[in-house]
Amino acid sequence: MNGIVLGAVAYDPKVVTIWSGFRNWLLGRGLEFDFVLYSHYERQAEDLVDGRIDVAWHSPLAWLRTRRLAAAADVRVEPLVMRDTDQDLTSVVVVRSDGPVRSVADLKGETVAVGAVDSPQATLLPLRHLRERGLVAGDDFDVRRHDVGVGLHGDHVGGEREAVRALMAGEAAAACVVDSHHLLFGEEGVLAPGSTRLLSRTPPYDHCVLASGPSLDTASADRLAESLLSMSYADPEVRHLLDLEGLTRWLPGRESGYAQLAAAVDDTGFYDADGRVTAAGYRP
Repeated sequence: MNGIVLGAVAYDPKVVTIWSGFRNWLLGRGLEFDFVLYSHYERQAEDLVDGRIDVAWHSPLAWLRTRRLAAAADVRVEPLVMRDTDQDLTSVVVVRSDGPVRSVADLKGETVAVGAVDSPQATLLPLRHLRERGLVAGDDFDVRRHDVGVGLHGDHVGGEREAVRALMAGEAAAACVVDSHHLLFGEEGVLAPGSTRLLSRTPPYDHCVLASGPSLDTASADRLAESLLSMSYADPEVRHLLDLEGLTRWLPGRESGYAQLAAAVDDTGFYDADGRVTAAGYRP
């Protein structure tokens, strides 16, 4: 079997530690494996579909683009594994506890703070959620974006952190963040205890997925997936790597949790039907 090459986006220095550790673990079990790093997800998605890498550790937005690019090119891509923490996430729209906003309808004519333009969890999904609740971004309320780490598809938490700071500074009537980061900002002290109140919550959705591309044969894809699925949190060799990557176990990949994001992409014209980048002003 030829060696498997994975692509991963270097959104943080820990990415090198994580995949170097996983590489050594896989090599120790007889699986030829290496990885390359990307500065943004758009090139990684293109390279996976074009066969320049065999697998990719993808954001949910990158996975949707990969699906569209692959369909247009008539090639096969598959979800292999995802973290246990990638399934059934929610994003929240929060307001100040001492503020006047009591319902989603109260946001009409106000400003809503969001993350980066390409953040599924802090921009695309919550704005789609508000649309379903009757308020259209740009028509019924203004959007204040915080474009930190554009191209990283929201992996950089900075945009969400700036969104809640804008809320607390009175620059916005609401802020959109993934639920776990809302809790994190309280632990960090960015949000004082009891300073915010949940206004609305999105339905559950799925996040990152490790996807295979057309250059990887089925047997090799199965072997990689089986190897990752066999990782145990009880194994001290990988426990610290799993902690860094934010999971306790790998799960089989699934496609059932991306319908909301696909609708949000279509609402905004972020990608076209063939996976071309069509979002206005988006430059990773």
